[in-house]
Amino acid sequence: MREIFRRALTGAVYIILLLSAVFLSSDAFDFLFMTFGLACLYEYKRLVQLRGYHIFLAYLTLWWAYIYLVHDLSLIYVLLFLTITIDCTLLFFLFSKNKNLFSTFRKFVVGLFYIGGGCIFLTMIPYKDDDFAKLLIMGIFILIWVNDTFAYLVGSLLGRTKLYPSISPKKTVEGTVGGFIFAMGAAYIIGKYESIISPMQWMILAIVIVIFGSLGDLLESKLKRTAGVKDSGAILPGHGGMLDRLDSLIFAAPFAYVTLIIFAYVS
Repeated sequence: MREIFRRALTGAVYIILLLSAVFLSSDAFDFLFMTFGLACLYEYKRLVQLRGYHIFLAYLTLWWAYIYLVHDLSLIYVLLFLTITIDCTLLFFLFSKNKNLFSTFRKFVVGLFYIGGGCIFLTMIPYKDDDFAKLLIMGIFILIWVNDTFAYLVGSLLGRTKLYPSISPKKTVEGTVGGFIFAMGAAYIIGKYESIISPMQWMILAIVIVIFGSLGDLLESKLKRTAGVKDSGAILPGHGGMLDRLDSLIFAAPFAYVTLIIFAYVS
């Protein structure tokens, strides 16, 4: 009971912090996710045993350039291509028997684009038509939270078939399907009240976020299992590390960004 209360309290503080940043100002939102990115990079460094602090400087430089300086779409697409390429490489790592995440240089590149690129595109998502679309990013948060929450609940109640037992023994196929169904329902409801994209587009976006968010969750589980640890950190009591909370969002963000680009192109 004490553990449940601690998890609930930490989760409430986390959600309040996110809501406050989103609705306070775009600068507050930007700063919050820059800070989250630094925390995730720190935990990633520990998981893969990457030494030095060069990755923090590289991330801050890249983040500052793309959030405040770069407006050329071709440069944004270059970063998007590199980030998605690294993410696809990590999917091969996820489904392989290899437990070694490459050389020191490759660990640096992977961390910079997997976490750094993911945080940058997560920060860029609400900037639509020179406006800060608060409800768009909140809708994406809601889809992730609904998927995670109901995947856990359905899996706890009905879960029988293990999804990927060698990497994440507690995740089940039933839980994954349950999370997906409830996320689709949430997307339909959001689409009825938030018209920045259509209800059908919200449901397509939900599919992308749930699939790649779930893969991101499994990927971080493999990094932890390879490192021999239960959590990526201890910054969030009852929840583990920051990367434990943001793994789904960070991995799904560039794919969600591509989806929104396609929606804008076909509209």
